[in-house]
Amino acid sequence: MKKITVGAMLLSMMFVGVKAQSLKSPDGKFEMNFQLKQGVPYYNLKYNGAVVVEDSKLGLRLFKDSAIKFASEIAKAEDAKFDLNNGFTKTDEKRDSKNETWQPVLGEKKNYTNHYNELAVTLDQSSTSRSIVVKFRLFNDGLGFRYEFPQQKNLNYFVIREEDSEIDFPTDMKAWWMVADYDSQEYQYQETKISEIPAKWDKAFDANASQALVKNAVQSPLMLKKEGKDPLYVNVAEAAVLDYPASHLEVDAQNFKFKTHLTADRQGAKGYIQTPSVTPWRTIIVSPKAEEVMESKMIFNLNEPTKYTDTSYIHPTKYMGVWWEMIIGKSQWAYSTAENVHLDKTDFSKLTPNGKHAANNTKVKEYIDFAAENGFQGLLIEGWNAGWEDWFGHSKEFVFDFITPYPDFDIKMLNDYAHSKGIKLIMHHETSGSATNYERWSDKAFQLMNKYGYDAVKTGYVGDIIPRGEHHYSQWTINHYYRIAEKANQYKIMVNSHESVRPTGESRTYPNYISAEAARGTEYEAFGGNKPDHQTVLPFTRWMGGSMDYTPGIFQTKLDYYFPGDKRFVKTTLAKQLALYVTMYMPLQMAADLPENYKKHMDAFQFIKDVAADWDDTKILSAEPGDYVITARKAKGTENWFVGGITDENKREYTVDFSFLDKGKKYDITVYEDGKDADYIDNPQSYNIYKKQITSKSKLNFKMARSGGFAISVKPVN
Repeated sequence: MKKITVGAMLLSMMFVGVKAQSLKSPDGKFEMNFQLKQGVPYYNLKYNGAVVVEDSKLGLRLFKDSAIKFASEIAKAEDAKFDLNNGFTKTDEKRDSKNETWQPVLGEKKNYTNHYNELAVTLDQSSTSRSIVVKFRLFNDGLGFRYEFPQQKNLNYFVIREEDSEIDFPTDMKAWWMVADYDSQEYQYQETKISEIPAKWDKAFDANASQALVKNAVQSPLMLKKEGKDPLYVNVAEAAVLDYPASHLEVDAQNFKFKTHLTADRQGAKGYIQTPSVTPWRTIIVSPKAEEVMESKMIFNLNEPTKYTDTSYIHPTKYMGVWWEMIIGKSQWAYSTAENVHLDKTDFSKLTPNGKHAANNTKVKEYIDFAAENGFQGLLIEGWNAGWEDWFGHSKEFVFDFITPYPDFDIKMLNDYAHSKGIKLIMHHETSGSATNYERWSDKAFQLMNKYGYDAVKTGYVGDIIPRGEHHYSQWTINHYYRIAEKANQYKIMVNSHESVRPTGESRTYPNYISAEAARGTEYEAFGGNKPDHQTVLPFTRWMGGSMDYTPGIFQTKLDYYFPGDKRFVKTTLAKQLALYVTMYMPLQMAADLPENYKKHMDAFQFIKDVAADWDDTKILSAEPGDYVITARKAKGTENWFVGGITDENKREYTVDFSFLDKGKKYDITVYEDGKDADYIDNPQSYNIYKKQITSKSKLNFKMARSGGFAISVKPVN
């Protein structure tokens, strides 16, 4: 039970009748109220008259000076007078509204609707002669709010100690969460009550290449569910994280409350601000239907339109890669047996080859041939460039130059060969966390890409960030990611980042930043493994703010196929791997397995060849976080639809109702489903394929195996 003290009750009674500023959503279902209690700002949120968020504090704590010293993160009582969280009076309020339709360059629908009512409250702090603005936007799917700092005499520069935005829930809801970390989102999701998070926290993570955990805090997006007769789904996240650190959520398990916790740098500072400036938006998406939470585009709407003058080079891409064979240990990124190399001194042609280097001319040409024969547009090649011998774990700044190929990788010959077959190679820039080095070399690296016709790059940030003391989600590194995106735009290059910060709708502003990893992807099936429900949680969490490069399509799920006795396996059926191409939005869409494995199942591989990578429409037919997701999507510029359904570790039945199709038309469908004896452990490669003709009145029932699924391609009859 939530703890309520007598003092708190008396304090609440004292403020009954305090004048509040109220804001309603365009459809009237949501109401947000803002008020000051003894100079402290609070807000609450109601949905259909019921309290969703109780009175919750707003504000920020600041350091005394804009130039801080080590250990200054230790707060002193006298420092409180510098904070922006009390002593306020309201001096102004402004209201606005917008109802617009905009078109994403790449997206899940052709048109996104941005419809909100806005309240901006100006607060003056008389003791310091400072003012701030708290801005609220209330949509038909929830609330966004942020702080704005106008330029002023007493607030030109400041350093944030912490942002203390609270979200106080009235009940103990079910939560799908992962541990907070300044450097990684590559953890398994947990499913508990809010009140149970601290007890489960210590066992909710495993090791990572770079790790700075935040005790008893969780990451956003956070998915919640109020269970019972009138269920309610709530998603807590953030939008437009630019020139500001990414945030986490500290957990008050007893009171079902969350508070913002920003990523710090080595001095304990959370953000260096020069006014005028704004913070990211804190977002709360609410619906009685899980499907409507997934469909929300609020996070994208809270980002600014792009200022790019040319987006014609940005396009969806289906690609294969010289990648999975290194992930599983069949091949290597490094060329030689050396353990210590210097890019500016070592003659790699004189080193002893290790015999397992995957990015060699012969193998790459084989991948190019298979990709071209099967209609793919791109081929990613990892390990092409010199420096992989000692790339990780040494805090080495000059680890790669991004322009020097290994002796067995003829970059001109391979690009000419690929282009002759209609394939564009996709560049790989692993930084080993050395962001400073990457910025120094980025112009030369992108010029090399332009020279050879690469138009997409996969960046990587494995390991601790350099400059040393920064984190993957601290303000400096956030700014780095978008400096690289802007630089790439100058060279007409698309970016797919790995080990970077999770996206929070910035693809609207930086549309060439088309995808990111920023979560536990398919590669972890070969490391610590992913639970069967993992892919049913991600659409409610990681995917809320942007596309993920999940790299699905693994047909050979048992790794003892390569290494007899190996116990590792991908916890999925083959049919589920097909369905992921629909349930997960990926405009940069990989078929991750080895060509030899696809050649054994070309009938099933046909779906990966056919499925689109970008969409005119998306309908979430049915979904429940942690259990199942059923999605239908209409391919961009066509009348073709694709349907995908996945389940967790439980067998499940689902009937697809095709009423979303045009009435009066006939459609030919090809169905890819789990075989009758399919099981993700015992028989993952059992599947059944059949063709059928349907109309909008048709319904089809599917039996999904444990961690199974189904996929359907739907084409109108001409």
